[in-house]
Amino acid sequence: MYVTLLGTGAPAGLPRPGCPCAACARALVDEVRTATALLCDGVLLLDLTPGLALSAARAGQSLHGVRQVLLSHPHDGPAVEIPAELPAPVRLPDGRELTLLSGHRVRGLAVDAPGTGYAVTGPDGGRILYLPPGAAPAGSVEGPPYDLCLLDVAGRPDALARLRATGAASLTSDVVAVHLDHDVQPGAELRRRLAAAGARAERDGATLTVGDLREVPDVPRRTLVLGGARSGKSTEAERRLAAFPEVVYVATGGRREGDAEWAERVADHRARRPPGWTTVETCDLVPLLAEEEGPPLLIDCLALWLTDALDAVGAWDEERWARKGAQALGERTTALCAALRATRRTVVLVSNEAGSGVVPATAAGRRFRDELGRLNAAVAAECEHVLLAVAGTVLPLREQP
Repeated sequence: MYVTLLGTGAPAGLPRPGCPCAACARALVDEVRTATALLCDGVLLLDLTPGLALSAARAGQSLHGVRQVLLSHPHDGPAVEIPAELPAPVRLPDGRELTLLSGHRVRGLAVDAPGTGYAVTGPDGGRILYLPPGAAPAGSVEGPPYDLCLLDVAGRPDALARLRATGAASLTSDVVAVHLDHDVQPGAELRRRLAAAGARAERDGATLTVGDLREVPDVPRRTLVLGGARSGKSTEAERRLAAFPEVVYVATGGRREGDAEWAERVADHRARRPPGWTTVETCDLVPLLAEEEGPPLLIDCLALWLTDALDAVGAWDEERWARKGAQALGERTTALCAALRATRRTVVLVSNEAGSGVVPATAAGRRFRDELGRLNAAVAAECEHVLLAVAGTVLPLREQP
């Protein structure tokens, strides 16, 4: 079975008509996308979109052989003209199955947004899953893993997490992002975000052979995200793991009695985390990294881990620091880096970038700055992927080959 992507954009397309945003301005050439529509083996059309006949002609396909048109979501824009050669479009009710004369079997799937998802099995046994824009499965998706999953990965990474949690998407599933909108900058930024989720994007008109595995960049085992205050580093770290069904969020900040502003910061962080994530509040990171198996770890952040370590070794007392403190801190850092090097878990670490501002006025401030710089460098040396967040924009400092 093969699938031709007649369009891969959001319902309004990309760029959106009349939209002055930066993402739409950068949507040029291969990044121009019409509304998502799929043509399966030339006989089954999923979604009817404006300019469909022209999209098919550009892809080298004909609509004359289409025997069934299924809609996945309500169309809120202008009325779409139905090409004369197409049958009347319908939406398959949730749970209902349909068998075409061509041997294709389609089942409607319930989703948590207006619309219907579709599971398609081809005559050769190939299986694809298609979800409407902004939607995730409303319940468990039955059966073995799908060969090809097409969904709104950029807008709903949690939908991919649900598919992985139920086994509907596995390491062998080809995950392709569709319904692409202007919420993510097109080009390199889009590809980077999708790769972090184990997914990819294709241009309009591409034809995919179901079951033909494509090379997708491996999700790095260890990633360090650096950045200044309010740079977007924590948001980026959370985004990198949003497509995983389970994540352990390791909060190194602890509790601060009587500090209302700190409590508000912690509450904001918790509110962003998906409901399936588990939170562990600890600075004892080595045992977590040493566990042979377990869901990914998100450690936020190393600057607070360092604060705890400096307190423990007496770094603020000059005599203790000179006598044993500096050596003790070095031993803690060495142990952390050794555990990070040996870990088999997927890990994303967050840390503050130090040394870009003014020189601290106190000896304690300068000590903290220097030790944080050394810690960041040591941890970065053990990570396949190192990113720097600046003004909400993420710059790769080291990318996995």
